[in-house]
Amino acid sequence: MAAIYSGIHLKLKSAKTSWEDKLKLAHFAWISHQCFLPNKEQVLLDWVSHTLVSYYNKKLELEDEVVEKLWMYLDNVIHSRRLQDLLKNGKTINLSFAIAQVINERLSESCSQKAQQNIGTVLSCSSGILSTPSLSIIYTAKCELLVDLLHKLSELACQQLASDDAVGSQLFSILQLTFSQYLLIQRQQTNPNRVFGQVTSHLLQPCLLLRHLLTVRTWAQADDSHVRQHWSREIRNQIESLLQAGLFQPELFPSYREELLPERELQEKKKGALKSLLLPVDTVQTKLGNGFCEPALHGAVVAGSVSLLYKLFLDSYCKAENHLVCFHMFSKLFDCLRLSGLQQGVREDVLCPADWSTELLALEQLLNLVLSSDIYNVANDRIRHKGIQFGFYRKLAQILMSHSQASIPAWFRCLKLLMSLNHLIVEPNLGDLVASAWIDAKVSEPRTKKPQEALIGSMFQTYSKLRQFPRLFEEVLSVICQPAADELRMPVLSAGLMAKLRECLLELPHNQILDILCLLVEKCQTSIIPAVEGNSDMVLKLMSISSVLHAFLFNMRSLDDVTPSPVVLRTQSLLAKIQKGIIQPLLELLQACSGEEEKPELWLRKVSDSALLLVYTWVEVNTLFGISCSKYVSPSAETAITASAVRHWGISSLLPGVGEQCWEKVMVLAGSFASTSKYCLELLTLQKMKMILMQTKVDSHALQHAAAFILESGRSSMSRGETEPWDGDISAVNDLTYPIAHWHLVISNLTILLPYLSLKDVEYIANVLLETLVLVKAQEVDGDQELSISIGKVSLDLLHSPFLPEMKVLHCAFLSSLICQFSKVLHSAATGSVDLPLQQLSAGNIPWHEEILSPCKVVELVEAPSENKLPKDELNLSWKTLEKAAQCILLLAKNGSPVILKEDQLENCLYLLEITSCLKLDNLFPSDCIRCFLLLLSLVANTRASVSCSKLLSLKFLRTCFHLLRSLQAGRNTNSIFKVFHASDVLEAVMTSLFTASKFYTDILTDPAWAEYLQEAQTFLERFLQMIVERRQSVRINLEKFMSFIVSCKLDAGAARSKRCKNWNPAAGQLLLMAFTTLCHVITRYLQQQPEKKLQSADVLSALLEPAILQMGRAVEHGLQSNMQNQPLPIAFIPSITTLLKADLSHALSRENWQKNPKEPSGFLERPHIKLYRQFYSQILRELPSAGDHLQFLQSALQFLTVFCSVPDLSPGKETAVTVVYAVKKLLAAGPEITVQVIQNIELELTEVLVQLLGNCSDEEFYAIMRLVLQGLEVRNVWQQNAKEVLSAVTLIKLLLSCPLSGDKEKAFWFASPQIITALAMQTKEACQDQALISTIVVPILETTAALLRQGEGVLLNPHHVALAFSILLTVPLDHLKTEDYGSIFLGVHEVLFSILQCHPKVMLKAAPSFLNSFHRLVVSVMHEGRQKGDRGNTDEFEVTLKCAHLVERMYTHIAAETEEFTVFSAFIVAQYVTELQKVTLHPAVKKHLTEGIYRILDLCIERDIKFLNASLPAGVREVFKDLYNDYNHYHKAKKQGEEKYTA
Repeated sequence: MAAIYSGIHLKLKSAKTSWEDKLKLAHFAWISHQCFLPNKEQVLLDWVSHTLVSYYNKKLELEDEVVEKLWMYLDNVIHSRRLQDLLKNGKTINLSFAIAQVINERLSESCSQKAQQNIGTVLSCSSGILSTPSLSIIYTAKCELLVDLLHKLSELACQQLASDDAVGSQLFSILQLTFSQYLLIQRQQTNPNRVFGQVTSHLLQPCLLLRHLLTVRTWAQADDSHVRQHWSREIRNQIESLLQAGLFQPELFPSYREELLPERELQEKKKGALKSLLLPVDTVQTKLGNGFCEPALHGAVVAGSVSLLYKLFLDSYCKAENHLVCFHMFSKLFDCLRLSGLQQGVREDVLCPADWSTELLALEQLLNLVLSSDIYNVANDRIRHKGIQFGFYRKLAQILMSHSQASIPAWFRCLKLLMSLNHLIVEPNLGDLVASAWIDAKVSEPRTKKPQEALIGSMFQTYSKLRQFPRLFEEVLSVICQPAADELRMPVLSAGLMAKLRECLLELPHNQILDILCLLVEKCQTSIIPAVEGNSDMVLKLMSISSVLHAFLFNMRSLDDVTPSPVVLRTQSLLAKIQKGIIQPLLELLQACSGEEEKPELWLRKVSDSALLLVYTWVEVNTLFGISCSKYVSPSAETAITASAVRHWGISSLLPGVGEQCWEKVMVLAGSFASTSKYCLELLTLQKMKMILMQTKVDSHALQHAAAFILESGRSSMSRGETEPWDGDISAVNDLTYPIAHWHLVISNLTILLPYLSLKDVEYIANVLLETLVLVKAQEVDGDQELSISIGKVSLDLLHSPFLPEMKVLHCAFLSSLICQFSKVLHSAATGSVDLPLQQLSAGNIPWHEEILSPCKVVELVEAPSENKLPKDELNLSWKTLEKAAQCILLLAKNGSPVILKEDQLENCLYLLEITSCLKLDNLFPSDCIRCFLLLLSLVANTRASVSCSKLLSLKFLRTCFHLLRSLQAGRNTNSIFKVFHASDVLEAVMTSLFTASKFYTDILTDPAWAEYLQEAQTFLERFLQMIVERRQSVRINLEKFMSFIVSCKLDAGAARSKRCKNWNPAAGQLLLMAFTTLCHVITRYLQQQPEKKLQSADVLSALLEPAILQMGRAVEHGLQSNMQNQPLPIAFIPSITTLLKADLSHALSRENWQKNPKEPSGFLERPHIKLYRQFYSQILRELPSAGDHLQFLQSALQFLTVFCSVPDLSPGKETAVTVVYAVKKLLAAGPEITVQVIQNIELELTEVLVQLLGNCSDEEFYAIMRLVLQGLEVRNVWQQNAKEVLSAVTLIKLLLSCPLSGDKEKAFWFASPQIITALAMQTKEACQDQALISTIVVPILETTAALLRQGEGVLLNPHHVALAFSILLTVPLDHLKTEDYGSIFLGVHEVLFSILQCHPKVMLKAAPSFLNSFHRLVVSVMHEGRQKGDRGNTDEFEVTLKCAHLVERMYTHIAAETEEFTVFSAFIVAQYVTELQKVTLHPAVKKHLTEGIYRILDLCIERDIKFLNASLPAGVREVFKDLYNDYNHYHKAKKQGEEKYTA
C-alpha cells in the first residue's frame, strides 16, 4: 500500500495534475496514516504556503475558487488535532514568513474594499497561527509583521463597528489575541524609541478610533453577546496598556521634559553635547491632528482621546518634581481640542451643541485629572513659575464665560473645577459667572440643574469660608437689577440652592447676613419701589429680591438670649425698615390700584405676590424672634393696636400699621388668582391660628373661621386636574403649582386644622384624599421628579403615616369614602341591587362618626344644634343600618346572584384594597370594624370575576380580601361583628362563595398562586373558628351548623363525582378538605390547651370532634382515591392527614383508659383510620428521597412523620427508626437540588422527627443508625465524587447533637465521637482540594465540629480527641474565596475556636501553639481582606469583612478574660499582630475592631514583655509596635484606669 502513495509529493509539484486533484491528494495525505513521506507535515505546509505566496506574488495564476480552497486547507491543517499533537510531542514544524506577509496583504485588501465577507478563513488562519507558539514565531520574530497585522485588524474592527451590520465574534477574538501577543512582545523590547515609533506610526490612530467606537457604540440584540459583555472591555483595557507602554515609558521622560520645558535645553547645551531627542509631544499632536477618520468623527475621537493620553501620562510621570511638566502636557493636549481655537477668537460658530458637549466633557476630564493629581499649587506657581498656570486657567475661564453653554451640564462642572483649583481664577468675572451660570441661565432639565446647583453651592461655600458672602450677593443683586427679559428668568433660589444656602447661613456671623439684608432692603427702597407701578420688568425684579429676602430671613440662625445686643438692635431696625419702607408702600399701592376688573394686570399680581410674601416672612420671623430672644423688642410694640383688632384677631394684631379696609382690599385682590399671594394668605391664617392657640383663653370661633378659610381658599383649584410638580419654593407658586402647595399646607397641618373643621369639611378632605390616591395609580412618576412635591405624593405620605389612624374622625370619613368608591365600581357592573349593602354602609345621612365623638366632645362642631341632640338615637340608627346591610349581604350570598367584574373593574378593586391595607385595620372602632368586615365579606361572597378575566388576577383579588379579613380579626373590636349576624351564617356564605368560584380554577391547581390563596382562606377560617370557640357563646350551635353545611357540600360533591357530573372539580375537593382540616385543627388545639381540671368544660367540643374526625377521614380517603395510581401525593393532603392524626390522638387521649396508661396504645390502634395512616406513612417514605427542593412538601411530610413516630407500634414494620433515618439520609444525599440552604430551611422539622424517633427506638436500632451515619463519613465517598453522601452524614451528626440522648444511646454516641472527629478532619482535607466543595461540605463540617465540642463539654475527657479539631482548622483555606463563602468559613473557624476556648480550656492550654496558629490565620486573613483600597467596591463584601473583624475582636477579648494562664503567650500574640500590621494599611473601620481587641491582650502584658518586644522586634515592626503601644497608653489604658478608679 505504501508504494501506491509514495509519489504524492511529485504529483503535488507536477503541472499536469489538476488543482482539484492536488487539493484532494493533499487532504488525503494529511489525514491518512498509509501515506509515508519524509517530514510529511512540513512538506504539506510548505506546499500550501508556497502556492499561496506564489499566487499573491503574481508568479502563479489560479482561479478564485482554488485560492479559497487553498486557504481552507491551510486553516484545517493549522487547527487540526494531528498538528497540535505533533507539536506537543516536540516535533519542529515551521511556517514561512512570507505567509504572514500574505495574510497581512489579504487583510489590507479587505480594508480598502470595505468588504469582510470572504476573509473569515484568513482570519481563522491568523488566529490558529497566533494561538500556536511554534507557528506564531513568524509574527513574534518579526515585530513589524505583528504591528502591521494589529493595524489591519483594528481597521477592520473599526469598519465593522461603524457599519449598521451586527458585530460578530470572530474578528474581535482574533484582535484580542493579537493585542495580547503584541503586549507580550512590547514588554520584551529594550529600545523604547523604537517602540514609540512603532506605536505612533502604525497603532496610535487606529487604536484611538477603535476605542472610541467601542465606547460609543449602542449595542444591539443581534450583536454577539461575548463581544458586548467581555471583549469590548478587554480590548479597551489592552489599548490603554499598549499606549501606556508605548508612549510613556520612563526612559522617554527626558524627551518629554526637554520638549515641554524649552528653557532647560539651553542649560543642558551648556553642560555638553546634547543627544538627539525625540519630539514625542509634537508627534502625538500631529497624529491627533491628521484626518485618520471621517471628519464627522474626528472631533469626538480626539476629545475622547486627550483625557486618556493625559491620564496615562500622569500615571507614568506624575511626581511632585514633575508637576510643571505635567501642566505643560495638559496645555499641549488642550491645544488638540477644537475648544482651544476659541482662545484666539476664531471658529466661534464651528461648534454645534453636540460638539460643545463633547469638547466640554473632554475638558472636564482633563481638569479633573489636574485637580486629583494636585498639579496646581497656588503658592508654588506664583513664586517659582511667575503664575504660568494661573494665567492659563484664567484664559480658560474667559473662554467658558464668553461662550456660555448653560444647556450643557459639563459647562457647569468645568467652571466648578476651575473654582476648586483657585477661586481667584473666576473672581474677575464673578458678575459674568453669576449672570450666565445662575440668574440668566435658563436651566430646567434635572440633569443640567444638578451640576448648576453644585457650581453655585461651591460658590456659596467658598465665599462663606472666605467671609466674603456680601461681596457675592452684591454681584447677585447687580445682575438681578440689570435690564433683562425677567419673565424668562428662572426663580433665583431653587429648592436645591435653598438647602445649600441654609448650610452656609448657619455658619456665617449675623453681621454679614445683616449686611446683605440691608443691601437688599436699600436697593428695594431706592431703586425698585419708586419705579414699580405699571412697570412689569421692575416688578419681576422686586419679586426676585423679595424671594432672596425671604430665603435669608427664614434660613439664618435665629436670635436667642446669647446673641450680642448690637446684633439684636440691628435686626430690630432692619425689620422696622422692611415694614415701613417696603411692606407699607406696597400695600398702599395695592389698595390704590385694586379696581373692579376681574383679572388684575400682571404687574399688580406680582406686586401682590411680593407684598404678601414679605408680610408672611415679617410676621413669622418677628414672632419667632419674640419667642426665642428676650432682648428682642418687636417693631409692633411701638404701634398702638386697637381693641377691635385684638378681639377679632385682625391684621393689625399681626402686622401693626395696616388698616382693616386696606387689608380687606388686598385679600380680595390676592384671592382672585392662584399664586404666591393666595398661598401666603393661607400661611398667615395658619400663623394666626397658632398665635390664638398660644393664648391662655382660646377663641374657638376664630379658630373655626380660620380653618374654614384655609380649606375654602383652595377648594376650587383642587377640582382642576392639570398641575405640575412643585419644589417647595413659596415664590414659585403659580396657577399650576398652587393646588399642590395648598394641599401640602392642609395635610401638613391637619393636627391643627382638624379639631376646628366641620364634619362636611372633614368628609371633603377624605374624598379629595381618596380621589388623589386613585389618580396616583394612573400617573407614572418621573424619576427626575423624586425630590419635587405632587398632590399624589402628599396623599400617599399621609396614607402611610402613623398619624392618619390617630385622626379618628378623618379615618372614619376616609373609610366611608372608600366604601362609597367600592360601591361605584360594583354599581357600574351590577344589574340588580348587589351594591345596595355598600351604599348603606357609606350613606351620608348616617352618623358613623358619633361613636368617635360621643365619649369626648372637645369642640362643638359648626353644625345646627339639632344635629347633636340625640346621640343615643343616632348610634342606634348606625347599628340598625349595619344589621340591615349584614342581612342584605347574607341574603344576596344565599340567592347566588353575584356581581360579575370585568378585568379593569377587578384591577380598580384591587387598588382600592391596596389602599385599604394601608389603614390600621386592627385599631378600628366597633362600627368601623363591622363596616370594613361587611365590605370585605361582600366582595368575597357577592362578586365574581368574568370568564375573560385573568385567573391569577382573580385569585390575587380573593387572596387580598382574605388577607385583610385576617388583619381585621387581629383587632381589639373584632368580636363586635357578631352583633350584626350569626357566625355560622358568615361561614356558610364564605364557603358557598369558595365552592362556587372554585370551578374556574381547576386548570391552575399546580400554580403557586392557588396554594397561596388556599393558605389565606384557611388562615381566615381558622381564626374565625377560633373566635367562635374562645367567645364560648353558642359554640355548639355554630359549629354544628357549619359542620352539617360542609357535610352536605361533601355529599353533593361525592354524588357529583360518582355521576361524573360537570359540577364536580378537584378544586372543590381541596376546599372541602381544607374546611374539615381547619375545624379539626381548631378543636384539637383548644382541647390540648385546656388544663386537665377544665376538660369537663370542653365536653361540647369533644363531642363535636368525633364526627368531625370521621367526616374528615372519609374526605381524605375520597380525595386519595381520586389521585391516580403511582402518582405523587397532592401537597394539600399532607397537612390534612397530619391534622387528622393529631385529632385522632387527641380524641384517644380524652378517653379514660388511654389517660391512665398511654404506653399501651391498644385503644388507639383500633381506630378506623389506622390503615390510612400506615399507607400514607409508606407513601411518604417512598417519595421523600425524590422530593428535591420542594420545601412545602418536605416540611409537611416531616411534620407528619414527627406525629406518626410519636405513637409507639403505629408503624407497619419493625425498626421504624432505622427506616425513617435511612429515608432522611437518602433525601439529604439526593441530587444537586438539596443545597445547604434547603437543609437549613428544613432543619427544625428534621430535628423534631429525630427527637421522636430516638426517644422511642431501641438501643439496637440506635446502633444501626450510628453505623449508617459513620458509613457516610468514609473517605472513599469524596474520592468517588459522592460529596452528597458526606453532607448527609455530617448533617445527621449535627441533628443528633440537637436530640436529647440518655443511657446506652448517649454512651454509644460519645464513644464514637473520636472516630467522628477524625473522619471530619479527613473529609475536610479532601474537600479543601476542590473549590466547589468548600461551601457544600467544609462549612457544615465546621458547624458540626463546633456543636460536637460544645455538647462534649465534660464528656470528651481525652485532650487528644479535642485537639483533633485543630487539624480541621489548619486545613481550611481562608484566601481566594467568594465573599459569601469567606464569611461562612470565617464564622465556622471562629465558632470551633470559641467552643474550645469556652468548653475545653485545659486542652487549649496544652495545645496553645495549634490554637494560636489557627487564630492567627483568622487575624492575617481579616487584615488582608480589610486593607485600605482606592475604591471599596462592593459594600456587601466590606460588610462581611467588618463582621469578621468584629469576631476577631471578640476572640481577643475572650482570650484575655477567660484564661489567666494564657498570659505567658500575650507577648507572642502581640508580636504576631504587629508583624502582620506592618505589611498592610487597614481600613479605619476594620482597624478600630482589631485595635480594640489587641488592647485587651496588651492588658495582659507586663513590663518585661514590653521590653522584650522592643528589643526583639525588627526595626520596621518595632516602629509599628511603638505607635500601637503609645495609642494604647494614651487612649485605652487611661480610660481603663479611670473606670477602675470608680469601680467598687
